Amino acid sequence: MDEQYDYGVIGLGTMGRNLILNMSDCGFSVAGFDQDEAKVSALREASEGRSIFCTTRLDKFLSALASPRAILLLVPAGKTVDTVIRELLPELQPGDLLADCGNSHFSDTDRRFSELSSKGIRFMGIGVSGGASGARYGPSIMPGGAREDYLRLALVLEAIAAKVGGIPCVGWLGPRSAGHYVKMVHNGIEYGLMQLIAETYHLLREAGGLNNDDLHETFAGWNQGRLRSFLIGITANIFLQPDELSDNRLIDMIRGSARQKGTGMWTSQNAFDMHVPIPVIDMAVTQRDMSAREKERSAASSLYRASANEPGDRKSLTLIAEEALYFATIIAYAQGMSLLHSASESYGYELNFSEVAGLWRGGCIIRAALLEDIRTAYAQNPSLPNLLLDGTFAEKLEAAQESTRHIVKLAVDNGIPIPAMMACLSYFDSYRRDWLPANLIQAQRDYFGAHTYERIDREGTFHTKWSDEFKAD
Repeated sequence: MDEQYDYGVIGLGTMGRNLILNMSDCGFSVAGFDQDEAKVSALREASEGRSIFCTTRLDKFLSALASPRAILLLVPAGKTVDTVIRELLPELQPGDLLADCGNSHFSDTDRRFSELSSKGIRFMGIGVSGGASGARYGPSIMPGGAREDYLRLALVLEAIAAKVGGIPCVGWLGPRSAGHYVKMVHNGIEYGLMQLIAETYHLLREAGGLNNDDLHETFAGWNQGRLRSFLIGITANIFLQPDELSDNRLIDMIRGSARQKGTGMWTSQNAFDMHVPIPVIDMAVTQRDMSAREKERSAASSLYRASANEPGDRKSLTLIAEEALYFATIIAYAQGMSLLHSASESYGYELNFSEVAGLWRGGCIIRAALLEDIRTAYAQNPSLPNLLLDGTFAEKLEAAQESTRHIVKLAVDNGIPIPAMMACLSYFDSYRRDWLPANLIQAQRDYFGAHTYERIDREGTFHTKWSDEFKAD
């Protein structure tokens, strides 16, 4: 083969195929490999007239690439990535670069980075968000690894990324697994936002009596204001979608049980390890698990009296619901950014939080108008540990907190579960208190386990021989 292709892509499913076509649109030549002949044929048909080569033979794929080779992996996270790397290793040469563009756990990325570096093979973990459409027309891209390796890919990544104001939604984030860590937190925020929107829908439908047309109009209106975002926009469209198999709207024919692939759960698990509170994301993961218990919930619904739902004034309800959702959305982003702040210090990523917010402004699932304000806040104070400490955001939260309290009360009175919204309000109330009752917890731990406690008037730890008048039964 005479032609040497600029880049290689392994994995020609929807994401891989669309990414290749995007790269081709931007003037790059690409070779693609997949063991599935049907996927290779689909790309071959879509790439007629383009500088794209695709094959089911690994040797032909590798020989088609310019040296040193740069190969993007678009395969399922987990064991599949290790299997592909293991098959590639005997054929790779020092200086070749592998970039895992899947949703790999950041700890796996660190392990692969170390293992491959010892063999002279370059490795990067690159988070990609935007789904199939984003891959085709411009995703948000979150690269981590050595800076010099990013520079090898910068030209193509900046070309294929989404653009906001002409600025590509991509940038080197930090060493080793920084990119996949940021993508994990992105997905955790995504979980939280989706749950908050779902709870708002539940409240408007049950307590407000809004039908699908009303809901479409409400969310479409919100998408013209400060809540403007990808998720609010698609939510508005969802309420109008007809069902092809019945006379109903499709939303009413979908089961109330949501699956998860694990990235939201990874965010919660890591936050526990880091001792960083992110309750809105935790609750979003919990509610997906709760939604899966359909039989149990159905049985329980016959045992307990349903609360009376009396629709209130729709106009006033939608106004305060918008304020509450805006309040909760800020909290969701704040918790995710707080986790990034702690992880950056613990893992040595040295993240630029303004740049992180900037590359989330376009292409990705959590893109929203609010990210411009977040980007500005971190540009003004790069060491800001939490958005709740920013003066501008403090004003926004202060203005919306009463509506949030009203919404929570309304939900409680009507027996409508909005645990993520409640978690946002509790987080806000906890974070803004200069005193919390953990002194009692310290005392209890010292009482029953001699775990010691700290005092407010002197340094050190202390233990007390507590009164043993109380005897446990």
